[in-house]
Amino acid sequence: MSETEPRTAPKGLAIFLIIAGAIGFAAAFALTIDKIHLLQDADAQLSCNFSVLIGCGTNLNSWQGSLFGFPNPLIGIAAWSVVITIGMAILAGARFARWFWLGLNVGVIGAMAFVIWLISQSIYVLDILCPWCMVTWVVVIPLFFAVTLYNLKSGNIPAKESVRRLAAGWYSWIVLISVACYIVVAVLAQVQMDVLHRL
Repeated sequence: MSETEPRTAPKGLAIFLIIAGAIGFAAAFALTIDKIHLLQDADAQLSCNFSVLIGCGTNLNSWQGSLFGFPNPLIGIAAWSVVITIGMAILAGARFARWFWLGLNVGVIGAMAFVIWLISQSIYVLDILCPWCMVTWVVVIPLFFAVTLYNLKSGNIPAKESVRRLAAGWYSWIVLISVACYIVVAVLAQVQMDVLHRL
């Protein structure tokens, strides 16, 4: 396998990276603005606070909202900018080495792990669903599958031929796989938080 990706650029993946990155960036930016409002006025009425069940103020003020000592949305602003840039570079004709694709995969695995942890904290600890956070969840999940399955099927992640064929087959089912993940999260939220009754 060559150290660079195949000659045909993954334009579909590139477009998805741009769209997902733009959506994720918008959510992170909105959360950052809300965090600034809270820093200026602890009693600020945030546009994302709809009820005791739906709101972002609780999440932003919790220790989970600043896991690394600074607001989590700042991670999103930086990371989603990278995702958009990679998508634009692919559309512009850039070819990346295998190590670059593996680095991106490490990044999306980290993002997926972080999102799973944030989902668990929102549902089982904070007992509130942050709308902008949920937007981030919605784009990170298919991003993880898109990048990982692409890297498997293209050979950037070393794997047996059977695994590569399986990844290629699943690649066209990313939307359905992601929807299945959303349903799992919704069921967990309903069981733990009784969402439908509290809306």
